[in-house]
Amino acid sequence: MKTRVILCWLLMALFCLPMFAQMQDPVQFKAEWKEISATEAEIVFTGTIDAGWHVYSTELGDGGPTSATFNIDEIKGAELVGKLTPGAGEIDKMDPIFGMQVRYFEKSAKFTQKVKLTGGDYVIKGYLEYGACNDENCLPPTAVDFSYSGKAQAAAQAPSVQTEIPAPASEVKEDTASVAVVHTESASTQLDGTPDYWKPVIKELSEFGETQQQDTHSWVYIFFAGVVGGLLALFTPCVWPIIPMTVSFFLKRTKDKKKGIRDAWTYGASIVVIYVALGLAITLIFGASALNALSTNAIFNIFFFLMLVVFAASFFGAFEITLPSKWSNAVDSKAEATTGLLSIFLMAFTLSLVSFSCTGPIIGFLLVEVSTTGSIIAPALGMLGFAIALALPFTLFAMFPSWLKSMPKSGGWMNVIKVVLGFLELAFALKFLSVADLAYGWRLLDRETFLALWIVIFGLLGFYLLGKIKFPHDDDSTKVGVGRFFLALISLAFAVYMVPGLWGAPLKAVSAFAPPMQTQDFNLYDDEVHAKFQDFDAGMEYARQQGKPVMIDFTGYGCVNCRKMELAVWTDPQVSKMLTDDYVLITLYVDEKAKLPEPIKIMENGKERTLRTVGDKWSYLQRSKFGANAQPFYVLIDNEGNPLNKSYSYDEDVAKYIDFLQTGLKNYKK
Repeated sequence: MKTRVILCWLLMALFCLPMFAQMQDPVQFKAEWKEISATEAEIVFTGTIDAGWHVYSTELGDGGPTSATFNIDEIKGAELVGKLTPGAGEIDKMDPIFGMQVRYFEKSAKFTQKVKLTGGDYVIKGYLEYGACNDENCLPPTAVDFSYSGKAQAAAQAPSVQTEIPAPASEVKEDTASVAVVHTESASTQLDGTPDYWKPVIKELSEFGETQQQDTHSWVYIFFAGVVGGLLALFTPCVWPIIPMTVSFFLKRTKDKKKGIRDAWTYGASIVVIYVALGLAITLIFGASALNALSTNAIFNIFFFLMLVVFAASFFGAFEITLPSKWSNAVDSKAEATTGLLSIFLMAFTLSLVSFSCTGPIIGFLLVEVSTTGSIIAPALGMLGFAIALALPFTLFAMFPSWLKSMPKSGGWMNVIKVVLGFLELAFALKFLSVADLAYGWRLLDRETFLALWIVIFGLLGFYLLGKIKFPHDDDSTKVGVGRFFLALISLAFAVYMVPGLWGAPLKAVSAFAPPMQTQDFNLYDDEVHAKFQDFDAGMEYARQQGKPVMIDFTGYGCVNCRKMELAVWTDPQVSKMLTDDYVLITLYVDEKAKLPEPIKIMENGKERTLRTVGDKWSYLQRSKFGANAQPFYVLIDNEGNPLNKSYSYDEDVAKYIDFLQTGLKNYKK
């Protein structure tokens, strides 16, 4: 009975596994004027991109990330020929969060715009605008200014004005003169004598400290996932019965008990070496970047889906997945013919081959899950956790042989574990099919369809654990243990929890697996937090009159993690109440394309820049006042524009967010 209770907790543990506020400058672009002939030229933009970041290509369409665009402020004596053309090296794949196909560049990017010179003096001024993101956040649309002039003639002259490149964002300093330029434009909306809300507070904000982002795939998570997988494999019919036979063999093969224990330790270490080598081989064969690319590749996601369905069918008892028997026989014969460490290693290798029908599906799922993190260490670390959990009992029972007497005997309970794993693999298989479904636009797995299937799967799992459903290898016993009952209760409760999602409830527990909310056809959910203002100066003036602190939400239409925070954190009742009642919420979209009434000239890092859109203005506010340029970015300020707490970035921990807001209120009241 104790064993069954332990297994229940192990199964639920597996099921439950599923930045600093600073300036970031991951992309450096330069522009170059190239003469093709006396009447033709090219403006070529070349950029270098830091690892983990990517720059989006041209014409991606609405509803997605910021596309690269070529923009003209002034042109005389010249005409544009065609559109902005991206260079070689584009990566084209499905983004499951945006729900659309996107194209982008990694490591380097190149864009070219052809120009026709119509004769005589020419002037061409404008800017390239591009968007850059990594897996955690996105930068606001960034402009690369250029200005060229000259005279078109047979022997073309070099442009008389050099390209103006924005200074790296990491070098932005507190420049009160540049802020004043922008504030002059917005001061007309304020009353005389009001505070200078645009005053930089970078130093004051840094004194509160910084908030680090949450790492969703930490090494601890990966190792723990491997350990849980190894423990589950241990209790399967292919491994558990082998433990007493193997331990007895080591203790009987020598009269020296210490040597027998040492051999058992060597046996366990050999298991660890074998599985870690498997993890390293996966990375070396495919490469870390290729494994990461598989996570959103439609073809491979279909393959992963089919593979997990086959594994699930095997666990249900439809057939056995086994390696050729001659492999294990050959290794076993070799182990008997040799002595010493090689013999022990070959015995461990034999165990790996014989137990493949049970461990294979678990290893396959684990490798698929951790390989797509993009870390070169992840597969090996996952296999290390798996192997340690699998090898430890062999060593412990060899050290304490008396424990073998209390070891639960093999029986039907082990088949229950296999079937439960089959249900879980079938559920996770839908996650991979969902990515392919979005890529091809089949619309087979809209959010409500996906949730309906999960409701059925976990409902059937609950009925199976209660003994209402039988599979080929199940015994005829109708008794249900306490551990099995509680596991059935959890599974059925989870199925009921997902039912409101069919009408649009956010379901934070499954948001990482289910398709995006925009695929939901029928949505009654409207409990969302909406900003009171989308203009900084107007919002600050209102907050001053009402005597309330302000939370500024620097966000973007193409910011995926912004939407995650709004869905997973802002919907919490306590968070929603504070944002609505205690704060004046000002949301500023840094990628807002609406044009300003007039372009604004500002000085930044000794360079003159032009703010053309509303998004440019709010992005500049974030850089100049708070010294940050990534989204999401949340900052609490008083009615003078001074910070009340450290800034907050992407972290879906509701308790931390509540503490962030409460600390701001406490400091405001002081």
